[in-house]
Amino acid sequence: MTPIAVLRHAPLVRVVQFRALTIACSGGGAATASTVAVPPPAKKNKQDPCVLVGMSEPEFQQLALDFGQQKYRGKQLHNLVYKMKAKEIQDLIHVPQAFRTELMEAGWNVGRSPIYKSVTAADGTVKLLLKLDDDRLVETVGIPVDNIKGSPRLTACISSQVGCPLKCAFCATGKGGFSRNLKSHEIVEQVLAIEEVFKRRVTNVVFMGMGEPMLNLKEVLAAHRCLNKEIEIGQRMITISTVGVPNTIRRLATHKLQSTLALSLHAPNQKLRETIVPSAKSYPLDAIMEDCKHYFTETGRRVSFEYTLLAGINDSVDHAIELAQLLQKWGHSYHVNLIPFNHIEGSEFKRPYKKTVLAFSAALESRKITVSVRQTRGLDAKAACGQLRNEFQKTPLLEAVAEEVQEPELEMTAVAA
Repeated sequence: MTPIAVLRHAPLVRVVQFRALTIACSGGGAATASTVAVPPPAKKNKQDPCVLVGMSEPEFQQLALDFGQQKYRGKQLHNLVYKMKAKEIQDLIHVPQAFRTELMEAGWNVGRSPIYKSVTAADGTVKLLLKLDDDRLVETVGIPVDNIKGSPRLTACISSQVGCPLKCAFCATGKGGFSRNLKSHEIVEQVLAIEEVFKRRVTNVVFMGMGEPMLNLKEVLAAHRCLNKEIEIGQRMITISTVGVPNTIRRLATHKLQSTLALSLHAPNQKLRETIVPSAKSYPLDAIMEDCKHYFTETGRRVSFEYTLLAGINDSVDHAIELAQLLQKWGHSYHVNLIPFNHIEGSEFKRPYKKTVLAFSAALESRKITVSVRQTRGLDAKAACGQLRNEFQKTPLLEAVAEEVQEPELEMTAVAA
């Protein structure tokens, strides 16, 4: 029997003689007398699914060849998954039924999750809850922006984890607990779901949904590659947000992406920052600023600082002056994005008055700091910045509960990019 290459997606491969050779994932189609066991790749996670979402066109082509199909079938699969938004193997209608059957028998699936819940805000922002294979829910937000002077935009605010372990004081996601990291295809599928709902292309992607992207950097980078190369979203249209995880900003810089790094700063000094961001205790402000400077040096991309304004906590003009001094100490290629606090249930924080926000912004501008105030979107759907959360972050959604739940508690971050 002709040797067959082991795909990176298959933890266990069986070679089966149908009309052509087929690849079977662990737990795939039934073995026959002609089945030959092939050892799994070294260090491969045996739980990794055989999914199509996340694969490149050359990988699709190799998959087709390994199943005895002509190479052009791989290009068809690529188009069906990323352009036609196929959800099931049987939706791959442009390839032969026999090929589809062999894919299913070999344990392959597209890698798309059903939409469990959809909430639309008055401003057109849409929040989706996707039901993952383990019955946990993850949230993603689509934010349409109609620009009179230019082309309309559609921003996808996507999650990198189910919940978040960092527990920032002002963020609903951390209050809902943490379950696990998302796999790269579970990140990519959020963008596909938003494109499907809005029936148009996503133009901008921000990793500002549930979770800390730097704690799942391997999968985030794999998703970033797919979004850029396969879904064709420019790197400069992608923003990766972090509250700051030691050693990860420098790791990200080595990839020399042309995407924006957004650091959730929220305070102009270490003492105050530790009261708002508990994880800041392990990452001193000077160290994180030095890493941001290094990121700019390595990539040529300026760093954006996210600053959530909390009434009476970090929103005074004195805080703005101190922030300006901090940024000027470490360079000048920085941008501050001010985010007036969005209410979350059970929080002691309050949203500052508009005049306070304007005074803070003016204090930065007068000191030559580039600043913008984020437009609040999706507030009435609890899809605004800091509001993403659902009650099934920590534990799976049981079928019995699913039948009873009419309106799960939804809170997450949405960004008008």
